[in-house]
Amino acid sequence: MSTDTTFSMLTRFRNGRAPQRGPAWSGSPRGLLIGFIAVHLVFLGFALGLSLSGAAFSDTYIYREWALAGFDEQNLGPEPSPWVYPVLALVPIAMAGAAGPGPFFFLWVLMITVLNGWAVGKLTNWGRDRTAFPAAWWWLGFVFLMGWLGFARVDGLTAPLVLIALVHGVAHPVAASVLLSVATWMKVWPAAVVLALVTVARRRVAVVVAGLLVSAAAAGVAAAMGALPRLFDFLTQQGDRGMQLEATFTTPWLWQSVLGVGGSQMYMNTEINSMQVDGPGTATMAVLMQPLLLLAAAVVTVLIARALRNGERSGDTDRTELLLAGSLTMVAAFIVFNKVGSPQFMVWLAPAVAVGLTHHWKAWRVPAVMLMAIAVATFLVYPMFYWELSHNDPVMALVLTLRNVLLVVLLGWSARRLYQLGSPRPAAALATKEA
Repeated sequence: MSTDTTFSMLTRFRNGRAPQRGPAWSGSPRGLLIGFIAVHLVFLGFALGLSLSGAAFSDTYIYREWALAGFDEQNLGPEPSPWVYPVLALVPIAMAGAAGPGPFFFLWVLMITVLNGWAVGKLTNWGRDRTAFPAAWWWLGFVFLMGWLGFARVDGLTAPLVLIALVHGVAHPVAASVLLSVATWMKVWPAAVVLALVTVARRRVAVVVAGLLVSAAAAGVAAAMGALPRLFDFLTQQGDRGMQLEATFTTPWLWQSVLGVGGSQMYMNTEINSMQVDGPGTATMAVLMQPLLLLAAAVVTVLIARALRNGERSGDTDRTELLLAGSLTMVAAFIVFNKVGSPQFMVWLAPAVAVGLTHHWKAWRVPAVMLMAIAVATFLVYPMFYWELSHNDPVMALVLTLRNVLLVVLLGWSARRLYQLGSPRPAAALATKEA
């Protein structure tokens, strides 16, 4: 039996087992299925009502216009270019628009519901792994709290794909790489998890080759659309944007605007449909964010590699835990060190936490609680009270600030977890102590 397998069994079934609490029905496959249906019927019902009236919701209005225009910018009005997204994001948009504009929003939510069902099924081994049920309930709770941020954006399609990839993890790295690469060609953020997987996986060459094959397929889709030269436009479409209102590093200028000091003010960037903050130093900070993000990613990669090297020396390497902790740290860094702070970014954090809860409940319940608080604060900021926030309301500015502080704390927790996994103590001893 391999070291990975032995340690995984030790932490999951002895030290890290989730507590079997709550009503009996919550621990049954039927109860979980009913819970899944109940949560998603809320969103499907709302989507059906809007679709029957010919409406959509949030960014799906823009997606629908893209589909109707055949992704040809000459046929579009003031909407942002469809090439702000990688090319595979246009595939589900086209699928939702295949039946015309009327049912677009309902079909879009239905696709996300199917992917979420796949994710919950994979997470629990299709109901056979009862120890994973608490993690599945946590995932459903997070989906519900995030509300339309997980159903009206492309991010809602990628999050369950990343969750499924993390379940495959180091045991099936090629399958994980394929799923992550598909998700990356829909929205860039899963590249953070790809970096963690490449660092941790034994079959690194196979992981890279699988990613390259998916990338070739994405290029083929762009060529079929007659848009191969635009394949990498998503890397430059928003490069000159300023500091978004909700971004972590925007917080000092946010409070200057709220307090009316320092010459900072909020404004709507109509070209990209984004609320930003302008003030002394914001332009410089916007330029610095890209190198800061790259530096943060490099530091996280070093932490993962260090933990892997030290774990192999001690003979107690848990590559699955390294992948999960590395993924959460890398994704958190992608959010904290980003001049864009869109509220839907919070869904990026959930896959690693959900799978982490199945691997080691006691260790991962800390970020699980933090992420629930982040979800609540994010929902209050958008869509509940975004108008107030964008008009310098101090209460909502405080809520956003607390949310951003939690993001920094979450990054610190995950980075510390990585550092501990690479400490001289064996990882198994660390897990035992935490339990």
